[in-house]
Amino acid sequence: MSQSPWQPISPEKPVRAIREPLTRERIVDAAMRVLIEQGYDAVSMRKVAQVLDTGPASLYAHVANKRELDQLLVDRAAQDMNLPETPDPDRWQEQLKDAMREMLRVMRANPGVARAAMGQVPLGERALLSTERMLGILKAGNLPDQAAAWAVDLIPLYVTATAFEETVKGGASTWTKDDIEGFVAYLRGFFESLPADRFPLTVALAGALTAGSSSDERFEFGITVITAGLASLADRN
Repeated sequence: MSQSPWQPISPEKPVRAIREPLTRERIVDAAMRVLIEQGYDAVSMRKVAQVLDTGPASLYAHVANKRELDQLLVDRAAQDMNLPETPDPDRWQEQLKDAMREMLRVMRANPGVARAAMGQVPLGERALLSTERMLGILKAGNLPDQAAAWAVDLIPLYVTATAFEETVKGGASTWTKDDIEGFVAYLRGFFESLPADRFPLTVALAGALTAGSSSDERFEFGITVITAGLASLADRN
């Protein structure tokens, strides 16, 4: 018997979407996206796995734990850091200040990275390269080996603390001029209202304690103090 010309056509099998292979690079991409958009506290292996539409267990084949993920986030930010490749003995102090400004710029561009860097010894390749270049600047200034070694620990602590403070001030980096002036006026008034017999210097210096219209002015003061202090340790021979 001949086959009916009205034989039903079997439904086409759905085509499975080809998943992009999971890699460490993709994991860091996703983690950085969460970090910038939602803040450091939102970054977890589970959250990153959700962004990648996979399970947390699959991440552990590429990243050992949250601590290593923090290291990778810091290293990713470090790749945007432009430090001088050729230290100049005649300009080493200005190069050092520029390096600190560059570190702060990168941390501001990647909100939350400062928190990830807290308590970390940077061991990623890009972060180590930044340390190497910083050491080059310090040695160009004739700093003793131990002073240079401790300085590359001290400097990131100061810059990281500055960047971290900006992220926990309730969005102070987005304050308007009126917001800043209002806060400064309140703080100055508070200091001036303290009992002068117990806090004579705080009351007397209330204006100086609240001076500086931006965090940049205070940051510049800090890097000037650090650089001058290091310069005083330079070998004069």
